[in-house]
Amino acid sequence: MARGARGRCPRCGEGHLFDGYLTTARRCDNCGLDYAFIDSGDGPAVFVILGVSVVVCALALWLEVAYSPPIWVHFALWIPLILILCLPLLRILKGAMIGQQYRHRAAEGRLESHDLH
Repeated sequence: MARGARGRCPRCGEGHLFDGYLTTARRCDNCGLDYAFIDSGDGPAVFVILGVSVVVCALALWLEVAYSPPIWVHFALWIPLILILCLPLLRILKGAMIGQQYRHRAAEGRLESHDLH
């Protein structure tokens, strides 16, 4: 999980996991691990949105109740803060979830048929 959070290969910890900011590479450039198993889906985005929204909403409500600033102050404070918190966390959580996928050999669900005869 820590290797993935750092953007490194979950197997060797040396190769790059990402080819772009959030685009995963095809394979590890160090050990050759094929990243075809990667499917983090919307999980990282959901965790980031839920976590950051709690923090930002709590701070915005506190500021509104305590000082009642004009609406432009809210825009000037919270939009940059949301971007500053969400963008780095999204990459970190995506890497961490990929690391967990690798560690637990998670794969797409499959139905097994059991013959009773």
